[in-house]
Amino acid sequence: MSIIKMEDTDLVFKVWHERRLKDIIVPGSNQFNRYEDATVHALDHINLTIREGERVAVVGHNGAGKSTFLKVIAGVYKPSGGKLTVEGRISNMFELSMGFEQEQTGWDNMYLRGLMLGLKPKEIKAKMREIADFSELGEFLNMPVKYYSSGMYVRLAFSTSTAIMPDILLLDEVFAAGDAGFIGKATRRMKELVNVAKILVMVTHNMNTARDICNRCIWLDKGKIRMDGSPDEVTKAYLEYVKK
Repeated sequence: MSIIKMEDTDLVFKVWHERRLKDIIVPGSNQFNRYEDATVHALDHINLTIREGERVAVVGHNGAGKSTFLKVIAGVYKPSGGKLTVEGRISNMFELSMGFEQEQTGWDNMYLRGLMLGLKPKEIKAKMREIADFSELGEFLNMPVKYYSSGMYVRLAFSTSTAIMPDILLLDEVFAAGDAGFIGKATRRMKELVNVAKILVMVTHNMNTARDICNRCIWLDKGKIRMDGSPDEVTKAYLEYVKK
């Protein structure tokens, strides 16, 4: 059974003030671009459980902790405190190129990304031709990815990241799926993933998307859950708040 459970889950970032040589030689030279050592409470003692069958929209203003919330679930960030339990194979649709090596070929990066997604070597090797065909990159897969255009880069990243059918799908709506000719195929692939995933957690700024796709909505504010309920109720309260 797939599940996401956060128990008093906390994430704190340390922000250090970096002193430059000029700051020492010319005191006060950095007076207009200065900050003190501080801590940022990205997630503040989160308690929630997401079970199979739930489609969860995460809303909130920029800087509220939405993307950080996804990254903690995905294992990109380790919680500073509390407990996090995640059971099920995860596919994340954010920072698709995470783990790509610029000097390696498209084929090499396809393999490395598959391993990062939790596939066994035999599993990713069996999928590489399918991924290559979906990406439509052809002979460019023999080139180091540092020579790729942005569209080619996203094609490879998206094709590899969506090659597995996940138990838990983490989606950030701001990701791009490459050039116009690729968008239709990418959209159909995404709909397939959403339909088969046991759990969906989606960061969105579109309240209609939250209501149409999801059956639960979480409003994050300054790293805390401000409201957790039905998409209709939460999006209505959020929109009323931002209009003030």
